[in-house]
Amino acid sequence: MVKRRFSLAAAAAAAALVVAGVAGCGSTAQPIQVNLAASEVLTQAAQKTEQVSSYTVDAVVNATDPNGQSGKLQGRMLYQGKPTLAIDLTVDTAGFGDRELPGGARAVLQGDVVYVKVDALNKLVGATKPWIKVSLSEADSRGEVQQYLAQVQQFDLAAVTKMVTASKDVKQVGTESVNGVDTTHFSGTFPVEAAVLLLPADEQQRAKENLAELKDVKFDIWVDGQGLPAKLQLNGEKQGGKLDATLFFKGFNQPVNIETPPADQVGEMPSNVPQPSPSNS
Repeated sequence: MVKRRFSLAAAAAAAALVVAGVAGCGSTAQPIQVNLAASEVLTQAAQKTEQVSSYTVDAVVNATDPNGQSGKLQGRMLYQGKPTLAIDLTVDTAGFGDRELPGGARAVLQGDVVYVKVDALNKLVGATKPWIKVSLSEADSRGEVQQYLAQVQQFDLAAVTKMVTASKDVKQVGTESVNGVDTTHFSGTFPVEAAVLLLPADEQQRAKENLAELKDVKFDIWVDGQGLPAKLQLNGEKQGGKLDATLFFKGFNQPVNIETPPADQVGEMPSNVPQPSPSNS
């Protein structure tokens, strides 16, 4: 199984991609105002993302630790905030150093239940069905499930947009088309410590842990005519460790189809699950 240190490394590599935990309340987004200062555009974007009720994101994250080991996370996520919270995450590639996650991973969250499909996890816990069903309350005590739920937390729209508003040097650098959408390109940096403080209090500690290897993060964000981010790139380093992450957002407030797996393919999490050793954290 992939060591838990990969989960933490991937979380750090994704930098600001920490779950905001918001279940949007429908969009009332209006076209972004022209001639705004770059910092005001980011502030508007952060406000508008909190109103988004659904979206799709594709992400690629590359990371290198201070020892020269490299890792990669690639996947996509469907997000629905209402009428109930639902998330469908597919991780196609996940690995760090000489460790990989064979076959990738899939996680589906519906309300307060998460369904996880990971071959490596099934082997670890002795599951007999392709999918494992765990309630979120139970997942709090399941280190293995939390490891894969952490991947969900790296694709969040509202949190990352909120964090880039901590930038004091953002500037407009041009206009570009992103996947056929006209956008305005902004670039800048944000200090991690200040950015974390912009998140809700109950999310700040997790963010600090995930971003512990970074100090300042350089970002490029492409904002569409509705004031929503179509693309985001993050780059950061500290003490020899580096990251670069690219995310493409689309399908804002469009219907998404998130279905739970067939009942005959779902099993419960075995009660006698071995806990990860401290050396793997």
